[in-house]
Amino acid sequence: MKVRLAEYSEDWIQMFQIEAQLLKRIFINEIITIEHFGSTAVPGMKAKPVIDMMCIVKNIEKIDLFNEKMESLGYDVAGEWGINGRRLFRKGGENRTHHIHFYQEENPHIERHLVFRDYLRSHPEEVERYSSFKESLTQQFENTSEYSPAKKAFVKEMEQEALNWFNVNK
Repeated sequence: MKVRLAEYSEDWIQMFQIEAQLLKRIFINEIITIEHFGSTAVPGMKAKPVIDMMCIVKNIEKIDLFNEKMESLGYDVAGEWGINGRRLFRKGGENRTHHIHFYQEENPHIERHLVFRDYLRSHPEEVERYSSFKESLTQQFENTSEYSPAKKAFVKEMEQEALNWFNVNK
């Protein structure tokens, strides 16, 4: 898939809210909370215009029972997709609009994602640094299959800075 990097858009908040309402109607009592995370959740951040959503649920195994319903609504069912304990659904095909990540409460990936988001929201200089880095990668890589792995080490380093910040500010 081609890399699409866009300037931050207020529309992303509304796209999150609309999808959250849809998911609440589908999963009724399974979802505890829904979080907007990733770059589209950070004001000022350049991002692939794909809304990352995290649904925290009581029982991850029950989410598999909704695969057919999600497919009928245009979602690609990706299963764990490389992360144990996650269920991933993607919407929009080649022009993807949403990634829906399901985690059971207490999964350690929940905190990692939310702390990183909150760290960026609190550090505009880091938003600028990360945005610039992503922009430089788009000059080197045309496809997400190359772009995403190329930013992995940078993101891991920033996530560690975020966790350090979080632990100091608890």
